[in-house]
Amino acid sequence: MAFLELAALAKTYPDGTRAVKGIDFAAAQGEFVVLLGPSGCGKTTTLRMVAGLELPSAGTIRLAGADVTALPPSARDVGFVFQFYALYPHLTVAENIAFPLACARMPKHARDVAVANIARRLGLTGLLQKKPRELSGGDQQRVALGRAMVRRPAIWLMDEPLGTLDADRRLAMCEFLREQQLAARVTTLYVTHDQEEAMRLADRIVVMKDGMIEQVGTPLEVYDEPATLFVAHFVGSPGMNFLEGERVGAGAVTLGVRPESVRVAAEEGPAGDGGTPALKGEVVLDEYSGIARCLHVRTDAGTLVARVAADAPTRLGARVRLEFDPARLRRFDRASGRRLS
Repeated sequence: MAFLELAALAKTYPDGTRAVKGIDFAAAQGEFVVLLGPSGCGKTTTLRMVAGLELPSAGTIRLAGADVTALPPSARDVGFVFQFYALYPHLTVAENIAFPLACARMPKHARDVAVANIARRLGLTGLLQKKPRELSGGDQQRVALGRAMVRRPAIWLMDEPLGTLDADRRLAMCEFLREQQLAARVTTLYVTHDQEEAMRLADRIVVMKDGMIEQVGTPLEVYDEPATLFVAHFVGSPGMNFLEGERVGAGAVTLGVRPESVRVAAEEGPAGDGGTPALKGEVVLDEYSGIARCLHVRTDAGTLVARVAADAPTRLGARVRLEFDPARLRRFDRASGRRLS
C-alpha cells in the first residue's frame, strides 16, 4: 500500500496559469522520491500542495492512509526544508533546530541531546549560539536541514535544500541526507533541477515538464530507458545524442544514443561489425573532466557527443568515425516524443 498517494492532482492559479495538470504517483513507506525537472515544471507547486501550503484545484492527497487534501500544514506531520531557509531571526541556531521538538513538548534535556547530535552531524556545533544573521547562506541552509531532520515526521519534504552550498559541502550533505533517510526510514519527497543530485539520492525519480509527469522510474530506468525525448535529453550530462532515423508507417523516428555508447575510431581505420551504423566527422570540441573526455564531433547528421577515456588518443581537429551499437540505440516517435523501443 502506498504511503503517499497523489491522484489527479492539479493546481490552476487565479490568473489561469496551470502549474500542475492532473498528476498521479505514489511513494512507499521509507522511499526517497525525487521530483526532477526544469524551472517552472510544477515540482515545487506539487511539493507545496503535499505540505498544505497550497490547496489543490482538483485531485486528492493521501498520507499514511488518510485524506489530507484539505488539512492545514500543522495537521499533516511533515518536516519541510524550504529553498529559502525561513529561520526565526530572533532565535539562536540551537533554538531554531530545537523549535519543532519544543512544539512537541519534548523535555529540555532530551531536546538538548537531539540538537547536539544533529549539529555534530551537520558541522554546526560551533555555531549553536549564533543568530541566523551571523551565518553564511550555506550555514543557514544547514540549520534549516537540521530543524527538519531533528525529529521523525511522517514525511520529509525538501525543496532544493542544497542549492546554496558549494560543491564539496553539497556532496557531503547528499551523503548525510541519504544516510539519515535510510536510517530513519522516513518517506522523503525531494525537489531539484539537478539531475546528478537526483541520480545520486533517489530510489525513484519523477521527471516533470510543463506541469505533467514525463516518467517515473529508478535512476537506472530513467537513464537507460527514457520514456520520452525530453527525459533522454534532460537526464544525463551531456544528454542523449539524437539522430534522424527511418520512417515507420507514416511516422518519422528519432534515434537516441548515450555519449558513452558512441565508439570513436580513426576515420580510415578498421570498421566494426558489418551491421554497426557509423558516421564520419571532425572533432570540434574536446572537454576534459578528469576521469573522461567528451568529444563533440561535427557530422553530416549534426554535432554528436562521445564520452571517451581521459587518455584516449583522439584530439581536437581529428577526423574520426563514430560507430553505434544497435543494441544501445533507442527509438522515439518524432511527433509525440514518446519512446518506441
